[in-house]
Amino acid sequence: MTPLLTREEVHARLQEIFPDGAPNRAYLTRMLAASTVFVALYIDAVEGSGTYLGPKHVYRMTDEQAARTDDADRAVYATGVLRTGSQVEGRRWYQDNTREPIRDETLREGLVAIGAVTERTDLATTSSKPRYALKAGFGALFDPDLTGEALQVRITAWQAEALNKGALARLAIVRRGAGVSADQVLVTFPNGETRRMKPGPSSEITKAVVEVFAPTFLADPTVLFLSESGNKVVARDDELARSIGLAIQADRNLPDTILVDLGPTHPLLVFVEVVATDGPISERRKEALEALVAETGFPAEHVAFVTAFLDRSAGPFKKTVDSLAWGSYAWFAAEPERLVVFSQAPGGLQGRP
Repeated sequence: MTPLLTREEVHARLQEIFPDGAPNRAYLTRMLAASTVFVALYIDAVEGSGTYLGPKHVYRMTDEQAARTDDADRAVYATGVLRTGSQVEGRRWYQDNTREPIRDETLREGLVAIGAVTERTDLATTSSKPRYALKAGFGALFDPDLTGEALQVRITAWQAEALNKGALARLAIVRRGAGVSADQVLVTFPNGETRRMKPGPSSEITKAVVEVFAPTFLADPTVLFLSESGNKVVARDDELARSIGLAIQADRNLPDTILVDLGPTHPLLVFVEVVATDGPISERRKEALEALVAETGFPAEHVAFVTAFLDRSAGPFKKTVDSLAWGSYAWFAAEPERLVVFSQAPGGLQGRP
């Protein structure tokens, strides 16, 4: 049978195979996923072996059974655990009610959806027979002898083969945005001018806001104000601000970026907060910015609020999502053509949030 890593080693390897930016990463990298992959390898439920995994294999597993790694013990467990009344030494990893999360989240919405696990198609949907097996290329990533650079090469090759273009692009963007570089970040404005910002994740997200978000969602975008952490003003256009009736006061706790869409009959003002760790457009922050705009006489109906993140699968979004203000938007550099709307309008999805 297939050589085995420990469940903990499988868990660690899943983090490498499915880094930040991977679709449904939470389902693919939690301990329940590691348990599922470990048990599939334990019973040799790998494509081509003729053995298949069911949720029962996972939730009936124990530490004592997992420690029995000779072929005979593994084969006995693969078939014996499915029999009614069978006993397994030790305390179960999970209770029976974990069946649905294993089947629906870890397998169908996670490993099957991403192309790591195959599912039998010759069984009725109501059948209780095991139906899942690791695809051969995915299972090979858990070879205990595969380590270091050789492992990274195999992971990269598997990702290129198994993931679709959108998923690969998202991984690339997240890797680039989360990377630490000693070089300054060069930001190109819509009018072709450039500015340099100090390196770091916040600057990478800001660059994406200016170069990708603005031309994607605004008809005729321009940068009114741009700052970086430490309150250093990178760009400020007071003349344009005055022309649309807005007084910019940099000491008034302005957001990281202010964009203006000059395309509509009345310009649209877009306040953007960049979140690499914390600091989204919360309800309190939105109210403060609305008060600032009201003082200038700029119409509230022509103002939008956006919080920009690197990726929705990463910690900063998960940490702050419950504090994002109703009537605002969330945008992710890793999925640049999508925009999340936190609608506060009764009656549905029409119009602005």
